[in-house]
Amino acid sequence: MFYFLILLVFPALLGLWAQARVHSVFDKNAKLLSRSGITGREAARFVLESADIHDVAIESADSFLGDHYDPAHKRLVLSTQNYRGTSLAALGIAAHEAGHAIQHKESYAMLKLRMALVPITMFSSNLLPFIILGGFFFRAYGLLYLGVACYFMLTLFQLITLPVEFDASRRAEVLLNRLGIIGADERKGVHETLKAAGWTYVAAFVASLGNLLHLLLILSGSRRSND
Repeated sequence: MFYFLILLVFPALLGLWAQARVHSVFDKNAKLLSRSGITGREAARFVLESADIHDVAIESADSFLGDHYDPAHKRLVLSTQNYRGTSLAALGIAAHEAGHAIQHKESYAMLKLRMALVPITMFSSNLLPFIILGGFFFRAYGLLYLGVACYFMLTLFQLITLPVEFDASRRAEVLLNRLGIIGADERKGVHETLKAAGWTYVAAFVASLGNLLHLLLILSGSRRSND
C-alpha cells in the first residue's frame, strides 16, 4: 500500500497540481498587458532575429496552451491567445518556443537527443497499453518485461525533456530583457508563467518513473512467488 501511494498516487496528485498551477498562473499573467504592446508573434520574431534565424515560420493554432516548436518543419506554433496577445504570459511562452528554435540552430545536445528519441518513444507509447493489458489479462508476465522497456524509454524521454525545457525558459527570460521587450518590473510575471509550465514537465517525469518502478515491483513480486 505504501509503495502504491508513493509511486502512483503522489505522481497523479502532483500532475493535477501542476496542471491547476499552470492554468491559474497563466490566467493571472494573461491579464497583465506588457507596456511594450508587442504581441507574442512579434516577440518570437524579435527573439529569432536576434539569433539570426530567418527560416522559421510563426503560425497560429486554435488550441489553448498548444504552443510548441516543430523542429522537423521549422515551425513555431502559438495558440491564438499567445499569437495575438500582448500579455506577459503570451510574451513569455512565445519567447520560450523561440528559445527551442535557437537550441535547434545551435545543435543543443539535449534537444538533438530528444529529437532522436521521438520515433522510438512514440512507438513505445502506442505499444504500451496493449502490452500491459495483455500481460495482466493473460497473466503473461514475461510480456511485462517488454512493458518495462517501453516505460524506460518514456521515462528517459521525459528526463531529457527537463533540461531542454528549462534551458528554453532561461533563454526566453534573458532575451526578453536584453531586447527591451519587457521591463525589469515585468520579469516576475514572465518568470512565474514559465516556472509554472516547467512543473508540468517535472510531473510528467515523476509519473513515468512511478509507473516504471511500480511495474518492476510487480514483476519482482511475481518472480518471488514463483520461486
